Formats: sequence, structure tokens, C-alpha cells
Amino acid sequence: MKQFFKMFFASLLAMIVTGVIIFGVFIGLIVAAVKNSAKTETQTTVAENSVLTIDLSNMMHERSERNSLAVFADGDENNAGVYDAIKALEAAKDDSKIKGILIKLNPSANGWATMQQMRNAIVDFRKSGKFVYAYGENITQGAYYMATAADSIYLNPMGDMELKGFATILAFFKGTLDKLELEPEIFYAGKFKSATEPFRADKMSDANRIQVAEFQKDFWSEFLKAASTFSKQDTATLYQLAASGAIEFPQDALKNKLVSNLLYWDQVEDRIKAKTGGKEKDKVKYVSLSEYASTLDDGTAGDSRVAVLYAEGSIVDGESDDDYQIASQNMIEQIRKLRNNDKVKAVVLRVNSGGGSALASEVILRELQLLKAKKPLVASMGDVAASGGYYILCQADSIFALPNTITGSIGVFTMMFNGEKLMRNKLGVTFDGVKNAPYADFPNGTRALTADESAKVQRSVDNIYMIFKSRVATGRKMDIALVDSFAQGRVWSGTDALSIKLVDGLGDLDRAIASAATLAKLKDYDVVTYPEPVDKFESLMRRFKGNNASVAEQIVKAEFGKEYDWYKQLKQLRKMNGAAMAMMPFSMETK
Repeated sequence: MKQFFKMFFASLLAMIVTGVIIFGVFIGLIVAAVKNSAKTETQTTVAENSVLTIDLSNMMHERSERNSLAVFADGDENNAGVYDAIKALEAAKDDSKIKGILIKLNPSANGWATMQQMRNAIVDFRKSGKFVYAYGENITQGAYYMATAADSIYLNPMGDMELKGFATILAFFKGTLDKLELEPEIFYAGKFKSATEPFRADKMSDANRIQVAEFQKDFWSEFLKAASTFSKQDTATLYQLAASGAIEFPQDALKNKLVSNLLYWDQVEDRIKAKTGGKEKDKVKYVSLSEYASTLDDGTAGDSRVAVLYAEGSIVDGESDDDYQIASQNMIEQIRKLRNNDKVKAVVLRVNSGGGSALASEVILRELQLLKAKKPLVASMGDVAASGGYYILCQADSIFALPNTITGSIGVFTMMFNGEKLMRNKLGVTFDGVKNAPYADFPNGTRALTADESAKVQRSVDNIYMIFKSRVATGRKMDIALVDSFAQGRVWSGTDALSIKLVDGLGDLDRAIASAATLAKLKDYDVVTYPEPVDKFESLMRRFKGNNASVAEQIVKAEFGKEYDWYKQLKQLRKMNGAAMAMMPFSMETK
């Protein structure tokens, strides 16, 4: 009977897995058919008197995304990336069909530099004379920062609005490791290199607290300037409102000129109808920013091109089927394509990454050096371009950041884990063996490192740190001692990075593209982007084909939301064990 049940459940599992695979293939065939048929359809057109909507809850990646399954459900078939979104706002300025913009003030899913770029683009749109309204029921500080680009901000009379100052909260796992009796063995170079702190401490170090307070101060300054521009109050007054907790109710926000009026949604929509010439019973013709961006036809690129190469996500070795990782092998293939494409006259490397593998960063930098020897290379920073993210761009001809960019973190660490006590005390497992040389079983996760082995690992970390600093010194044309003075793993805001010359200027992707064109002596050129836009369903199917666990991971991500980041941190432990990492602190969110 025992054998029967064993065979029964094994057969049942096989049937389930086969069924899932067949279902996936079936859906894939449907998607392919939909995409092929879509090619024959006319492009979606924008109606007269339309209002462009920007929903802040939509996550905006660097690259645009497609959703092949949008035809089966509500939602946009395309999700515009940062660059495409900004281009769409520029086009909307002169589009007579677009009468204005509505910003939906949901909690923002995006980083501060992304919001800064979008805010700047909306401010520029207002030069057209068209209206920009912002409406929210619960307005977070991130949403309010974006709202200040509007000419009118409306808050629901029963709603809520934050003005309380910024906080950066980190999670620490040392207590968890202690309970498991899993001993981390940590080696790092740079007194500010705080990426390992969650595993070796139960609170922030003084050095980490200093660096976080510094870039938080710069972000807060940008926030107050934006709020001051809208409310026509000085930043000192606004700070006092935040520090005293004065904004408790919607009436407080109105009294202190932080919002234009307290209105319900139907009242806001009546104002939009008045602006677009609609009657009371008419429906407002809304078009999402992503949908509008998809209607813009750039045409065929000419023979003079500036290529934007996106590098978004953690930096990993080899190949990856995750579209939001910077895998060294995948990346160098893209770089070589651009290097050997004679129509591409210059390249802008757009980085949004907190780093990762030091080896992968070096491999990618080498390919970029070869590209730079052939054509101009300019770097543009997104929300984060730190540690390995800074490593890969440090030798570009010019580097641009936004004030709200997080960069720097020039440092290295290695972590190993001794599971001897965990295995023995929790599971009753012990280890023994025979070796014929002192280092034959090194590294080894089943015993503590010896003093000699620890010294060996630290020398390796120090050596990689020295190489990192030398790469920066060469790229920035600085003495290595000067680099060391602001390296040490310290994180900087874009504003501070300019003052210490880690970057050449403050500006968005457009400024970097213009710089690249100037270096290439181009007057007329087209902008092309690499790699191709991501199709979310095709990406999921590709990952499913290579690793069934990725499907389960997507389910976990959808279920746990922001808490999924903690799961990712713990998952990275096994991959990082013993590897040299040029990486920022695991999860650091300022809000």
C-alpha cells in the first residue's frame, strides 16, 4: 500500500506539472496569434479634447513594457518607460487633441529621481498653457512632490495628506541568524560599506546613520523647494508645518495653501469638463500616458543614431532570464552590438542599479572600455547608480545624475555563513572528512574560518576595493588618494556627487543624449534604445520554461507586495555566499 501511494502521488504531481506546462504553451500560442493579428490593425488614435492621465501607482521602469494579455483584460497594452513617458509629455504639449493632464495622486511606486524627472517634464508641459490638475484622496509625500508640478491640487474633503518629514527604515536580520545559530563571517572594505550591517548588527552604525542623514537632507531640500514653488511659502515655514505635525485634517492643508481646494471627484471632473468644453452629461475622454506614448510613431531610424543602453537591476554573473537584472553575458552582447553598429555614433548608458557582483561589474566595464575607444560613451543615472552601478559607468566620457539620484557606495564586501551549529543543534547533522592540503576544504560553510583563512578573504576584498578605486581614479582623472577620501562605501545624493566630482553635471536622460550627440559632432540624429521593450507575459513564460520556481515567485510577489523585498534579501544570501560584492545596502527606502 505504501508503494501504491508513493506511485500515486508521484503520478499526480507529474500530471499537475504537465498540465501547467500545456496551459502555458496554450496561452503562449494565443498570445502569438493576438500579436500577429494586432500587426494588421490600425494604430490606436487619440480622440479630440482628450485628457492625459498619469497614475502615480504605476511602476515605471527604464524600459517600456508590453503586456500581450491586455487584450483579455482591462489595462494598457503598453507601460511606458521613463524616457518614452517624458517624450510623450513633450509631444502632448503641441498636440491639439490633448487639452490637459490629470495626475492621479495614488501612492507613488517609483523612486525619487524617477519622480523628479517626471515632475520636471510636467512643469515643462505647463508652458503650453494647458491645464494640469492633481487629485487625491490620501496624498503621500511622494505623491505630493509630483502634485506640486500641477497648477491646481485637489484633496478629497474627507481625505488625508502627509507632510511630516522623511524617514529611512532598514531591516536587520542578526537576531534571526542568532536564533538559527547561523553565523555570518563578514569582510568589507570601506567604513561606510553598510550592505552587510543587516546581518552583523541589530541597528545602524554611526557611519551609516551619517550618510543616510546626509542624502535624506538633500532629498528633503528638493521636496521643500517643490512645495514652496506651489504654495508660495518659504521652505522654513513648510518645515515647521512638518515638524509640528500641523497637517492633521484636509482643512489644515487648505488653510496652509498646500492644496487649491477640497473637492469630491465629481466636482473635479466638472472642472475638467469645463476646461475641455464638455457638457454635464458628456464623458471625459481620458487617455493614459502609456496608451498615448504607444501612439507616437518615431519612424525608421536614420544612419546617424545615438543609442540608449538600459542597465536596470542587480548586477549578476553570466546569463539571466530576468529582464530586470544586469547579467554580464547578456550585457556584453548588447554592448558589442552597439560597438560594431556603424550607424550608432554614440552611446548613452542609462544605469538604475545598486550594484551586485564585483566580477560582473569588471567584465561589463571592460566591454564598455572597448566601446568607448570607438565612439563616445556618456552615462546617465536613474534612481540609483551606486557601488557596482557606479563601477560600470565610472569611465564614461561624461556622467550625469539627478539631484535625487543615489550614487557612490564605492566599496566591496564578502559574506560567508558558517552553518555548523545550525546543522548540529537544530538538525543533528555533523561533518567530518579528510584533506591532503591546508586549503583543500576552503571555503567551507560547515565550519568556522581559521584566522589564516579570514586574513586571506580580507586580502581579496581589499584588493578588489583597490581595483575599484583605481577604475574610478582613471575614469574621473583623479588621484587614487582623493578617490579614497570620498569612497569608503559611502552613499551620496546626486547633488553631493556633483560637488565631489563623481558626476559632471545634473540633468536627466535628455541632457545625456544631447551631450553624447555633441561629442559625436551630430546635428541631426535619431535616438534608439536597447534592449527591446519587455513583454511581461513573454518574460514570465521564458522564466517558467527555464525555472518553474519563478512562477511561484511571481505569486509570492503579488501576495506580499512590499514585504517581498525582505524575502528577496534573504534569498540573495545563498547566491552571495563567498562572492565579492560591489553592492549597496539591501533595501533602503526613503519616504
